[in-house]
Amino acid sequence: METVGEAAVPGEELRAAAVALPERLQRREAERQQGVERQRQKKEAQVVKEEQSEFFIAAFAREREAVEALLAAGLLEEAAARLQGLQKLLTESVRFLAPYEVRQGQEAVGRLQSDLAARRQQLQPKKKFAFRTLKKEAAPGCEPRPAEPARPPAAAAAAPAPGCGPAEGEPGGSPLCGFSGDEDAELELGPAELLQRDVLLSGLRGCRVRLRGNANTLRVRDCRGCTVLCGPVSTSVLVDGCSDCLLALACQQLRTHRTRNSRFYVQVTSRAVIEDCTKVSFAPYTWSYPGIERDFESSGLDRNQNNWNLVDDFDWLATDRPSPNWSLIPEQERISCWD
Repeated sequence: METVGEAAVPGEELRAAAVALPERLQRREAERQQGVERQRQKKEAQVVKEEQSEFFIAAFAREREAVEALLAAGLLEEAAARLQGLQKLLTESVRFLAPYEVRQGQEAVGRLQSDLAARRQQLQPKKKFAFRTLKKEAAPGCEPRPAEPARPPAAAAAAPAPGCGPAEGEPGGSPLCGFSGDEDAELELGPAELLQRDVLLSGLRGCRVRLRGNANTLRVRDCRGCTVLCGPVSTSVLVDGCSDCLLALACQQLRTHRTRNSRFYVQVTSRAVIEDCTKVSFAPYTWSYPGIERDFESSGLDRNQNNWNLVDDFDWLATDRPSPNWSLIPEQERISCWD
């Protein structure tokens, strides 16, 4: 009996092994099938992404050409509306575009915005400057001397009108609305002065700037220790070469270059972009003032879409580690009352 019982044990093991073998094979087959399915889905997703990218490139090129044609024809309001649509197309496509495609699109939109601003300045301020020149030439009883015609432009550049004078413009371009070179000053522009204007803040030191209204673009350059509070900007904001600043900005596109030790409170439709920046931090936009809802409506910004915590650092290519150049402001440290 013992012999029979002992002989039965190996037989049971063989039967158990025979049952276990198909189970292992089934598990391996299931894992293989799952791997095949994952690869198939990955390929399909890649094809969809490529198709979306191709569609975007074609649509973006058509819209860009349309904006350029409208600018050439002097139809600036139509060009501005079409340019806003172009920016929206880029914003909505960021999630499936490669970083270099996003950058190329942003640069193209930025160039068109600059062209639009330059065309507006070409068509609007000529009468004002012509009148000023004629007034000086028409002074009675004075015979012009050869050296005098060169003086008025220098005097005008040395003493710009506050707010929207010839403080500083784009290279080779016309003056922009804004402030330049002020120190330890309280500066402010209102809705009537800002409405769809291109604003430049340059070379400010220790200033507090309030821009209550809907500007078209905003550029903040070479500012130190400043607070900039800005209402909704219809298109883009560029912050370049600044340090130790506090900025509250609402816009479609935010680009920040060569900036350090600065805090941003943002309402931004697309992903913010930083380049050559260190110690910059972000929080959601919380500044408010009477009439801001009306300004948001005229700007076309969607208050329900805010990518304040999505930042692309063009100097940080690692995908498995966060960039050390920017951070989120802890909730307990965020400003809620600005006055």
